[in-house]
Amino acid sequence: MVEKGYSVPDISKRLGISDKSPYDWVSKAKIPASQSAEQEEIRKLKAELKRVTKERNILKEGRRVICKRVKEKYTFIKSRLHVYRVNTMCKVLNVHRSGFYAWLKEPQSDAEKDNVRLLEQIKASYVQSGGVYGSPHITHELRRSGETCGENRVAKLMKQAKLRANIGYKRRYFKPSTPHIAADNHLQQQFVVCEPDTAWVGGITYIKTYEGWLYLAIVLDLFSRKVIGWSMQPTMTSDIVIKALLMAVWRRPKATQVIVHSDQGSQYASGDYRDFLKAHNLTPSMSRRGHCLDNAVAESFFHSIKTERVKRKVYATRSEAKADLFDYIEVFYNRTRLHSHLGHVSPDLYEIMYSQAS
Repeated sequence: MVEKGYSVPDISKRLGISDKSPYDWVSKAKIPASQSAEQEEIRKLKAELKRVTKERNILKEGRRVICKRVKEKYTFIKSRLHVYRVNTMCKVLNVHRSGFYAWLKEPQSDAEKDNVRLLEQIKASYVQSGGVYGSPHITHELRRSGETCGENRVAKLMKQAKLRANIGYKRRYFKPSTPHIAADNHLQQQFVVCEPDTAWVGGITYIKTYEGWLYLAIVLDLFSRKVIGWSMQPTMTSDIVIKALLMAVWRRPKATQVIVHSDQGSQYASGDYRDFLKAHNLTPSMSRRGHCLDNAVAESFFHSIKTERVKRKVYATRSEAKADLFDYIEVFYNRTRLHSHLGHVSPDLYEIMYSQAS
């Protein structure tokens, strides 16, 4: 119609449309078909390049959350809403758009809320134990309070919160002396006994202080794993083991014919120590040379006291160390510490339950 002499306004008026459409038609009619197809191809390529560039940028910025949980991907998407479209980010990170919008309304699921609640109880139990309880002990405490949680879940939450049982310093080794057997091994690694005051085990360990070493000797009842005698002094003479055994005899005055097991240390082989045993009708027993498993219960206690209380610190004075070790033995270990061998009850409670049952 333009070729026949009609103007664009006349054509628009006759067709009842705006002037813009006819002008577009005229401009396109003047462009050759080959040139129009080429421009369309360029337009598509530019659009594709723009899309790929955005996806590349999203992957580059979100590389830390690609292999993470969906929640962390949602958090990343939320932080980039002012830069990229939600559809594009969800497609690149392989998450559902509907899930993202649902997460915006409720960022924390019911399971996560329950984990937060449970973690507070875990932290309380961990702090109360002085940082020595791991997931097994804490799981038993939570179950006693009415929680129905598994040990794996507790361990996972503790790992996320960076809570772990404390460990102590390396063991100090002494140069072995000439073997001397002062008594036979009557215990023979029979660490499970059915009655109290059937067998006691003893041992000596060392504690670091800035004043020098402090030595700790203990006597432990195999029945309840309770420390019934202990002694601390700066030297490893025979007095230290005799004093520990004296406390045990004073606490258990009715005990007779008890097997008292120890290693072959010179303190336990001394004449004064053997005379004390004989005077109180106690039967001496000694581990085989080089067999630490023969006195495993005493070694286990020393491991516990070092990892759970002494840790990696060095006490300023021996008096400070004595006070802290007394608190561990008499206040924490005997009264409240959960013992796996006793069915996760404390030594004191285990003896009380036995006396009530009998």
